[in-house]
Order: sequence, then C-alpha cells, then structure tokens
Amino acid sequence: MRVAVCQLNAGTDRAANLAAAERLLTRVAEAGADLAVLPEYVDYLGPGAGLPTPEPVDGEFGSFFADLAARLGIWVIAGSFHELGPDPERTYNTSLVFDRSGALAASYRKIHLYDVEIPGRVSYRESATVAPGEQPVVVTVEGVRVGLSICYDLRFPELYRRLATEGEAHLLVVPAAFMLHTGRDHWEVLLRARAIENQCFVAAAGQTGDHEPGRTCFGRSMVVDPWGTVLGQVPDGYGSVVVDLDLDRLESIRAELPSLANRRL
Repeated sequence: MRVAVCQLNAGTDRAANLAAAERLLTRVAEAGADLAVLPEYVDYLGPGAGLPTPEPVDGEFGSFFADLAARLGIWVIAGSFHELGPDPERTYNTSLVFDRSGALAASYRKIHLYDVEIPGRVSYRESATVAPGEQPVVVTVEGVRVGLSICYDLRFPELYRRLATEGEAHLLVVPAAFMLHTGRDHWEVLLRARAIENQCFVAAAGQTGDHEPGRTCFGRSMVVDPWGTVLGQVPDGYGSVVVDLDLDRLESIRAELPSLANRRL
C-alpha cells in the first residue's frame, strides 16, 4: 500500500483551506497514493468566533471530500472537522474516511480532549466546546486494517493497544494539530513508541506554523514503520510525503519479536 501524509497551515479562510487540501490530495494521487491522510481541523483552525457552522457527517465538509476521493480515485482520511454535536455548546471533533468511490467507509470521534493549563505558556480546554467520542474505530482499506485516532489521543497508549489487538490494526493514523512547545520534544517520540509497542505502521499528518495568536503547530508529518524507523517526513511548511508500506515487513517483525503475542495482562 502506498500512503501519503499531507501537511498544511489551515487558517480562518475555509475556502482557501479546502483548496490547499485539494492541491495536496491531487499531488499525492498523481504520485500513486492509495490512501492519503490530512491533518486535524483541515477546514478551519482559528478563533472560536469565526468557527464554521457545525455540520452533520453528510454536510458540506463530507460532500467536498467524498467528491474529491471519487474524482481522484484514492482513499481519503479527511483529517477532522467540527461535527454537529450533542448540544448547542459542543461539537464533536470527527475524522471521516472515504473510499475510492467517495463512499463514507468510517467515522471516528476524538475520544481524548486536550485540557491543559501550563502557567505562562498555554491554557487550552477543548472539553469546553467539544464533546468526547466513545468508540475506538478500525476500518479495512483494501485488506489493510487501519486504526483511527486524532491528535491528543497519541498520549494514551491504551487506545492504540485496543486498535492493534481487538481491532487487528496494521496501520495507525494520527491527524493532528500538535502544539509547537510539546511537539518539538514529544511528537516523534510518541509516534515511534506507538509504532514499536503495537508493531504497526503509523501515518501522522499535522498542521504546521502559526494559526492564531498563541497557537503554533509543529508539523513534521511522518510515516513510521513497525520497527520505529521513520520512512518519510515532511519538512517545515506546506507539503506531503508518499511512502510504500511493506506489509511483509510488518509480518516479519511480528513473527521475529512476538511482543503482542507475549503480552500477559
């Protein structure tokens, strides 16, 4: 399977953000990607006052990426968007998966919400405006089991263990808008750890650069193999990388170092 991770700097202009995503998807489709992963909040990342009206899964956001997946003939994991939530005050942070025909193959609502208070550095309470999801999700993409997650989920290894064991995932995806101050120390370390401990490929697509006062995202989108080796990484700024996943390599690692099979819980 050929997988692409796409990196962009979404801002407050939704039309411009979607156009940037379309250009990246077109680029990776021309490079032969079977599956492309976009970042968290790919359509809007900025002040809450300008937030687009939350939509159902089959709204404007979903229709845009469904049509694009069908036109390009690739699988698309459309990062995430503000899905219409359980009450007027909160949305869901939801990732959508579209197959080559543009049909919705899966959706996942972010389970772990970013509530962090670091005096003098960052104050962010995602749970004030976002409702948590409840169900881990794994979707089969042309025979490959793909476990879904979003950004802050990355810090909770028990979710990925469920995706790998109960969900039998081969590939874990992480659309993200990882903050610069934590990303420079933790992003790659956590991605490689999730790959190693679950013996899975990991494809992580991040936002990059400044988005609003006080919010800068780290970027460095990458694909990691089950041994923890970084197979490809997007440099700073707008861009993408396309990587071939060797599924035989995954099976070889699991056979030679059967840590999943050796668990004693």
